Amino acid sequence: MSLTLQALLAVLPIVIAAILLIGLRWPAKRAMPIVYIVAAVIALTTWGVSFSRVIASTIQGLFITFNILYIIFGAIFLLNTLKHSGAVTAIRAGFTSISNDKRVQVVIIAWLFGSFIEGAAGFGTPAAIASPLMVALGFPAMAAVMIGMMIQSTPVTFGAVGTPILIGVRGGLENPELTAKLAAAGTNLESYLRIIAAESAILHGITGTLIPLLMVVMMTRFFGRNKSWSEGLSITPFAIFGGLAFTIPYSLTGVFLGPEFPSLLGALIGLAIVTLAARKGFLLPNDTWDFAPAEEWDSEWIGQIEIKLDAIGKKSMSIWLAWIPYILVALFLVITRLPQLPVGTILKSLNIQWVDIMGTGITGSSQPLYLPGTILVSVVLITYLIHRMKINELKRAFSESSKILLGAGFVLIFTVPMVRIYINSGVNSIGFSSMPVAMAEWVAVNVGSVWPLFAPSIGALGAFIAGSNTVSNLMFSLFQFSVAERLAISGAMVVALQAVGAAAGNMIAIHNVVAASATVGLLGQEGTTLRKTILPTVYYVLVVGIMGLLAIYVLGITDPLTVVK
Repeated sequence: MSLTLQALLAVLPIVIAAILLIGLRWPAKRAMPIVYIVAAVIALTTWGVSFSRVIASTIQGLFITFNILYIIFGAIFLLNTLKHSGAVTAIRAGFTSISNDKRVQVVIIAWLFGSFIEGAAGFGTPAAIASPLMVALGFPAMAAVMIGMMIQSTPVTFGAVGTPILIGVRGGLENPELTAKLAAAGTNLESYLRIIAAESAILHGITGTLIPLLMVVMMTRFFGRNKSWSEGLSITPFAIFGGLAFTIPYSLTGVFLGPEFPSLLGALIGLAIVTLAARKGFLLPNDTWDFAPAEEWDSEWIGQIEIKLDAIGKKSMSIWLAWIPYILVALFLVITRLPQLPVGTILKSLNIQWVDIMGTGITGSSQPLYLPGTILVSVVLITYLIHRMKINELKRAFSESSKILLGAGFVLIFTVPMVRIYINSGVNSIGFSSMPVAMAEWVAVNVGSVWPLFAPSIGALGAFIAGSNTVSNLMFSLFQFSVAERLAISGAMVVALQAVGAAAGNMIAIHNVVAASATVGLLGQEGTTLRKTILPTVYYVLVVGIMGLLAIYVLGITDPLTVVK
């Protein structure tokens, strides 16, 4: 079979996913089971993968699915607990006291607070929290959703305490062949992931600094009374200051501490710096910008849900007490992730695994105590005590979180196993390379040395289809690495371009747009939102792709494997 035909068959499940999700607008819960079946049939028939290996790959994928769902549940459970305790109301009220200028509120609430939520929770949570918060502060619902989607860019690669790297990239790359190559180069997968994380942080740090300014100018242009770019540009010094206050500590953390903390620590440091600066009027223009009165808004801007500052949570609470749960999340994550402390090793000691599933050499494993989900649930229990909640309030939070989990769970049960079938298809009776490698071989032959320019767009495509940076990385990390290997360029840099592009793709991920729109009662306008968020997405993948070319061919960036070559 020709390489072109192999590549066409390998990409077929992804094309079908795009047609069903985008062209026919099927929900993922209908589309992904079909895509899984198509991938399994191609693996069994064309690739000659054994039935037992397909089943083992599916089981391995279910282990990963559990890890992801546990994190999602913990994040949503904490949010709903804070909603019922009254903490969300206190947090909202605290933001209104800083500045009445909607441009300033975008930088602080969307960019910095949203990035913190992404670092702690991920999986679309920032838009779900920030969008209704902005509506409560007087933003049109559509503006709030657009800005909420733009949050899901720079912080996403290190969202949910580094899940897109630690589970996505690791799960995508991990295979015996790469492990052997890394060992021959005198390193291991952990160290290689840290290189990828560091390079991703630098790429994001440069590109993402302008995102808060883009948020502001798109808000004033599309939703302002005068439809003006200049009204947004007039706050450029403060917006760039807000960008740097996040991206500088974010990049340094990614380089020196690893993938768990950049978004968390960058946002916390940025919040402290920028909030103080805003209170002092530092770099702020003389005018105060606001939307036109609500009666002048276009009808399509307005959601069906009225959100008031006192609508959620009825208890009076100090701002510090309200913030304690999020501070505890950050503190516990740091304690359990620092390699100098023994806590992480102790938590990892509980390792639930199925070794050599059905004699295929494939292993599925989970370390539930070490997962961020355990930390999030633990903080929920502490919150229940320190916020003096009633047991019925905690029960309602649990019930609401469980219902949301069911929809995400059904989709991931098919999506992640499909990815593992892709990755494990390299062991077969015909002697073909795995499906991602087959695509990579075709790309390397037909695109050649300019591939770094296109690598971020592939990551964005994966996130657009799957609605997840983590799943995009699972699907395409090995593909990207294999292209780099065939071009004899840095695999770590190309995988970093994948991870950064996948983060940018979250701005146009249909699932995330739907989820954010639902929180403000704006379902049915997803296409209008996507036509706006495609602009910052194109900016991101283009700038990052150019930086990738410069890094590899001008700066001569290498990694341990390219040095060995």
